[in-house]
Amino acid sequence: MCGIFGFVRDVPASSSRLAVEELRLGMERIRHRGPDGSGSWVSPDGQVGLGHVRLAIIDLESGAQPMHSDDGRFTIIYNGEIYNYLELRAELDEESFRTRSDTEVVLRAFQRWGVECVKRLRGMFALAIWDACEQRLFLARDRFGIKPLYWARTPEGFYFASEVKALLPFLGRRSASQAALSDYFTFQFCLGDKTLMEGVWQLPAAHCAFLSPGQEQIVRRYWEVHYDIDYDHTERWFTNRLIELLYDSVAMHLRADVEVGSYVSGGVDSSLLAALAREARPDGPFKAFNGRFLDGVDFDESGYARSLADERNMELFVADIGEQDFVDHIAKVIWHLDQPAAGPGSFPQYMVSKEVGRHIKVVLGGQGGDEIFGGYARYLVAYFEQCIKGAIEGTLHSGNFLVTYESIIPNLETLRQYKPMLREFWASGVFGERDERYWRLVNRANTFGTIIAPEVLDQRATFDEFRSIFWGSNVGKESYFDSMTHFDFKTLLPALLQVEDRMSMAHGVEARVPFLDHPLVEFAATIPADIKFRNGELKRLLKAVFADHLPVAIRERRDKMGFPVPLNQWLRRRGPTRDLIGDIFGTQAARSRPYLNGPLSIDAVLDSQSTYGRNLWALLSLELWHQQFID
Repeated sequence: MCGIFGFVRDVPASSSRLAVEELRLGMERIRHRGPDGSGSWVSPDGQVGLGHVRLAIIDLESGAQPMHSDDGRFTIIYNGEIYNYLELRAELDEESFRTRSDTEVVLRAFQRWGVECVKRLRGMFALAIWDACEQRLFLARDRFGIKPLYWARTPEGFYFASEVKALLPFLGRRSASQAALSDYFTFQFCLGDKTLMEGVWQLPAAHCAFLSPGQEQIVRRYWEVHYDIDYDHTERWFTNRLIELLYDSVAMHLRADVEVGSYVSGGVDSSLLAALAREARPDGPFKAFNGRFLDGVDFDESGYARSLADERNMELFVADIGEQDFVDHIAKVIWHLDQPAAGPGSFPQYMVSKEVGRHIKVVLGGQGGDEIFGGYARYLVAYFEQCIKGAIEGTLHSGNFLVTYESIIPNLETLRQYKPMLREFWASGVFGERDERYWRLVNRANTFGTIIAPEVLDQRATFDEFRSIFWGSNVGKESYFDSMTHFDFKTLLPALLQVEDRMSMAHGVEARVPFLDHPLVEFAATIPADIKFRNGELKRLLKAVFADHLPVAIRERRDKMGFPVPLNQWLRRRGPTRDLIGDIFGTQAARSRPYLNGPLSIDAVLDSQSTYGRNLWALLSLELWHQQFID
């Protein structure tokens, strides 16, 4: 895992010294991503510069970058891991290789297959390759957006980097994107290629781009997941195929020249991956990592992690997180995030990753399981409403995907902690169209009341973009479940991966996500929804297939809530967190943010949300981001 930065100027630099200095400015802001070394290259005329900071995982001695082809035509910088690099290496005339690194595999794959090489790569990556003969830059990002890649166009040229902060020295006047702010207050993430920073864009997942000096970049998609439902096979066949693919993915993700451990949150996804990894490596120690807050049982899931560690003979490390940790580290969390996204879980993720960094460099994580196999409680809420509607209209037992009113009842216990969601969901538009109802479930803008200035929320434009994703041409319109999970897969998952990448890389740790292996994802998209979500049971297929790999306490729990943070409790008891946030929002700049509808009252926000509400977190994160990235 590494960080990359580079530029293609519209015209040659006035001096090579200027180009070298620009590389230094960009690279020093992502140095935390590559504590093991760095390298840079500038073209003879200073028009092109490529920089790289390295976290050494494979071929620790000779995998340095930038790396040049034998003839000097191509130069690559690359961030990520290609898990099938050994298979590709054998296909690419192994005897000609100079190193054992996957970087050289990507470079030679590009020489052999050109831009089509990305379709052969199995892993996570953000890469840039300069072609000196064609005078053209090639950029590509992995299929799921696991590894980040941002760009900005300035009067001098095109700049790109692994993190937005590396681009800041080259921007002119900084401001927040109004379209992105509307997305943020709606979802707590941005849709498409937008970022909160005006003039900075991200290359979307599964896309590549081409650029020549002085010309506009050409961006195109190279991969898509298609929900072509397979009604020809039995559940037993899907079960056997799922076992085969997940075992294979875990084996691939364990490839490294350093020790690999695992996050273990106490939920199904991370626990299952840790169990499979331990099964693949039964000898020697296996390190697992969990975090807990010292604020009561509602914020401590370490007991579930301990049950897995004891059953599978893992060495469990638990990060104890307190209120003072929040005060000490929250500004660092927002700085590393680049822009706030996906709720307060980034803070405990930062603290657990800090603990990981004390012991190992590579860790497995469970991101993707909820979106692929259906793990969010809102899917159950949506289907519960459809059941009531179907019972009233007499259509309850029609269609291929609806659960029945009778069968969903036993699973409603899962919603015990989601009463605020239910109240908000049923406050308006009951029994409306499916896209409008899911919009209601994921739209957080309504929960802010009068706090946000209405002109900031362009709900019509945001809804139109939401709808275009929800009803994507790659998803059949018959299955509500597939439309919901597809939207989350395309939007929420990249935001969660942003958190996963930044919080781990802040401590020089590489996080790997075995659920996001494209053969597995492509297969899961073909499984009928009634197999994945029968009777409204969240992650039903995954839990049924791998029940024997999990302790009873984990596979039967119904109260998993991600990584809840006691932020609202800290604020109500008026301790150091309350003092800190009062100071943050008390500045003249904070009181006059154009997106606020008047001065912000912390108590008013707290009174308007539940124990696990995210509105104050959203406003706090955005204010800290403004102070660090704009002001």
